[in-house]
Amino acid sequence: MLPTTALRKTTLTAAILATAGFISIPAAFAQAPAPATPPATSAGPAPAATNIPDTKLDATAAAVKGISAVKTDYQQKVAQAPETDKERLASEANNAMTKAVTDQGLSVAEYTNIITVAQNDPSVHEKLVQRLKK
Repeated sequence: MLPTTALRKTTLTAAILATAGFISIPAAFAQAPAPATPPATSAGPAPAATNIPDTKLDATAAAVKGISAVKTDYQQKVAQAPETDKERLASEANNAMTKAVTDQGLSVAEYTNIITVAQNDPSVHEKLVQRLKK
């Protein structure tokens, strides 16, 4: 069994991996490939950990939760949909996940940058884990 800290990191890592590529739905969701997500660096460098305000971390955690819910919902819909509807559903899922981010006051680029920092900075990672528990 994993120690509590390792379990938290595994949980956040799974959440981050589940949402980090949220703009492009896996090919299993659609006949045509979804448009590629631009690299996070195209929106500028990732913010320094000390420069991420608590409000942005709160918004990111809320966005992770929203994206996770959308992905779960649409994975079920796509799995049960006829092939002719899968591309439309993938597009709807992309739009819903983008909305889950922008509804929190973040741009997709900001969200992606904060997730990248959290993956690489243990202190930001832990702050995000704490917010995800709420």
